[in-house]
Amino acid sequence: MEMQKLIFTMAQSLPGFLLAITVHEWAHGYMAKSFGDNTAKEQGRLTLNPAAHIDMFGTIVLPLICLALGGAVFGYAKPVPVNLRNLKNIRKGMFWISFAGPLSNLVLGILSCFIYAVVATQVDQSFAYYAIILQMLGYSVFINFLLAVFNLIPFPPLDGSKMVASFLKGKALMQYEALSRYANMVFLLLFALSLMGVSTLGHILAPAQMLGQRLTVYFLYLLG
Repeated sequence: MEMQKLIFTMAQSLPGFLLAITVHEWAHGYMAKSFGDNTAKEQGRLTLNPAAHIDMFGTIVLPLICLALGGAVFGYAKPVPVNLRNLKNIRKGMFWISFAGPLSNLVLGILSCFIYAVVATQVDQSFAYYAIILQMLGYSVFINFLLAVFNLIPFPPLDGSKMVASFLKGKALMQYEALSRYANMVFLLLFALSLMGVSTLGHILAPAQMLGQRLTVYFLYLLG
């Protein structure tokens, strides 16, 4: 990708990306606090300041790799620490703490769809930043629905797996959590396949993109 185009893509993607991963982790921490665990707050992670959630690989290196390969910015933030022993109700707490992250992205995604429709239908196209704002909002729709669906995949250590784990006990729980040892291998394989043109992960996440597009069209219809 040409340097100028890369910088432009990064600039229009960065606000939505940072907001999506920051709110995701904040939601985990806030829900943990609601169930009695203040670990995130004590470690300065119960904040909407993106700097507190930066992961060197997930927030910087991976997004740059995606951009360099001509794709959209994708990545993650540093996981918020949670001490299950502090929770008032461990199983219920584990479920809702895990679900809080993807749920926050769904809310942000829906809000982005609505704001996109408002700008597209109510702002004059002669406005200097009209196209740029729509592009930024379009990316915000994309990344939030993508993160929501991706994190709901029930494979350790994603949030969906912790939601499933909250219903398991004993040997079944141990066997399920043991799958986490294969996580890096599985994700590297999916990434390698995508580089070879086999979009396995793309097929899995296609519903996320479709949901975002249909909601945007729905709001455009309501406001148009």
